[in-house]
Amino acid sequence: MRLTTKGRYAVTAMIDLAIHQMDGPVTLKSIADNQGISLAFLEQLFSKLRRHNLVVGTRGPGGGYVLARGADSISMADIVTAVDEPLDITRCDGRQDCHHGKRCLSHDLWSALSEQLYSFLSGIRLNELMRRSGIKPKSPGALTSRSRQVPMPATPSPSRR
Repeated sequence: MRLTTKGRYAVTAMIDLAIHQMDGPVTLKSIADNQGISLAFLEQLFSKLRRHNLVVGTRGPGGGYVLARGADSISMADIVTAVDEPLDITRCDGRQDCHHGKRCLSHDLWSALSEQLYSFLSGIRLNELMRRSGIKPKSPGALTSRSRQVPMPATPSPSRR
C-alpha cells in the first residue's frame, strides 16, 4: 500500500490551512503558493474535503477556507479518506474475492493490516501532528487538544554491524 499524492497533499494543505486560518479564511492560491501544489489539484481536493465537512468555504472578497471544526477533532484518517484515498490494502478491496472469485489465503493478514493502518491514522489529530512537527499556529491557543495522544513510531536508525 502506498499513500498517493492525493492523500499527502490533502494532509499538507490541511496543516497549512490550520496554521493560517487565524487571520481569516485562507485562499487556495495562498496554500498553493506556500506548499507548491497545483491550484487546480487543490480545488479538486477541497471540493472533497468540503463535502466531508472538514472545511467550510466563503465566497467573495476576503473569502477562502477555514476548518469546519477544531484541529483537535480532525484525524488523518478523516482527511485521507475524504479525498478517496483507500486505506484498504487487500487486493479485493475487502470483497473477499481476490483469488479467482474466492477469498485468498492471506486475506485475513491484509485485512488486519488495513484495520491497523486506519486505527493508526484515526488516532492522530491535525493539531497533534502540527505540535509534534514543531509548527506554531498564527494565533495562541489554536492547538488546544482534548483528543487522546497516540505515540508516533520512532524512525528506525540504521543498524550498526
